[in-house]
Amino acid sequence: MVDAKITVEIVYARPGEQTLEQLRVPAAATVRDVITTSGILERFPEIDLAVNKVGVFGRATSLTASLLDGDRIEIYRPLVADPKEARKKRAAEGKQLKKGAREQG
Repeated sequence: MVDAKITVEIVYARPGEQTLEQLRVPAAATVRDVITTSGILERFPEIDLAVNKVGVFGRATSLTASLLDGDRIEIYRPLVADPKEARKKRAAEGKQLKKGAREQG
């Protein structure tokens, strides 16, 4: 009997460089299996699967998740800034600008 295979993509991006690969893998492959066999960890040594989150089509998933034919595995870089903190900072800066405009006017 022939082992069933599926086609999946794996993507990773860093500033100024993106990679997208299409692979044929056994139907029973997990996210971790595909990442490991793709060679992406050797090409991008900054990827640490203990730190970097992964997803399938923009939805966070585990390394042990199974895959379907056509799935796209994404490896996410750690955030540079906390989105909530960045939003609070922008809001505070906006209040300062409004306050300054009222004082001048």
